[in-house]
Amino acid sequence: MIHRPLFHGTRPEETADKAVSRIVDIDHESIWISYCPMPIKGQDLLHLGLFNSHHRLATPVSPWERLKIGGGTPPILTQHGWLIIYHGVSEVSDKKSEDNHLRYSAGVMILSKEHPRIIHYRSVKPVLNPIMPEERHGIVPNVVFPTGIDRRDDLGTPNRFDVYYGMADKRIGVARLDLPDILPQEGVADSPNKKV
Repeated sequence: MIHRPLFHGTRPEETADKAVSRIVDIDHESIWISYCPMPIKGQDLLHLGLFNSHHRLATPVSPWERLKIGGGTPPILTQHGWLIIYHGVSEVSDKKSEDNHLRYSAGVMILSKEHPRIIHYRSVKPVLNPIMPEERHGIVPNVVFPTGIDRRDDLGTPNRFDVYYGMADKRIGVARLDLPDILPQEGVADSPNKKV
């Protein structure tokens, strides 16, 4: 399971209002990966279903995700490894013209097929920003929040994906992602053990 636990005092609304620069709490504002043992034939199923192995996977490292990062689409296996589209939260630079002082954008992460705790690629810049009026104005303005992904094998294009996302918490949008044959060299690869 790829997730971000929510801890008291670390919601973006709580951290964005602080006037001074702060150190990001990488334990609380990062993406985590957790494992659950699978049943073995004849095993008592009553004790299964508990996630008992938790590891920090990725921390906020780029300006577009400065406040917090979290999950998005379910992982989907590609030629490069497990693809996830995740979200990052940053502050809006011009706070006078926006109802919401936060911006939710989306980025790409590729995890190792065999060892998903290893990040092979991570986008330096977001692949999806709230630009259209439907993404900038709604129940929660300035939000694109990826939640679903569909490989377009039906079109004969296994490297093409439709990404479904929330638009300002009011509508659902879809964006096209064409995965390149070779991953760009400029991807961010941060160590979850480094101090931010």
